[in-house]
Amino acid sequence: MNKRLLQQVTDLCQKRGVRLTSQRQQVLELIWQQKGSSSAYDLLDKLKQTEPQAKPPTVYRALEFLLEQGFIHRVESTNSFVSCCFFDEHGSEHKHFSHLLICDQCGDVSELQDDNLVALLTKNIDEHGFTLTNHVIETHGTCKNCRH
Repeated sequence: MNKRLLQQVTDLCQKRGVRLTSQRQQVLELIWQQKGSSSAYDLLDKLKQTEPQAKPPTVYRALEFLLEQGFIHRVESTNSFVSCCFFDEHGSEHKHFSHLLICDQCGDVSELQDDNLVALLTKNIDEHGFTLTNHVIETHGTCKNCRH
């Protein structure tokens, strides 16, 4: 567990006036420990190892908070969750563009941030008078480790 990263999250929560409860922190740490994405029920099974009384709403509430704060992303195509690599660059009021590369063999998920792609998408959104609430591009394929 990266103590510096946890401190950064804690500081952001304090700055935003929101609480990082122990259960929210545990769910976030479980997501950080995964190489790929995790489903809510995978997280619940792992959380039950330290909190046997944990129920699905416990995990779903924690995930909702972490999503709202921009600390994690939902991988829509697999109904799972992955940590956000760029959460320190935005607040809960700002939604950033994410591009996730998802390996269909090993489940690894990499988040990319491409300023050129963001500029193009922003231009298109502005030209259409569209208001962005969430934006994640998911690209499925095979990572270089699985191709070898």
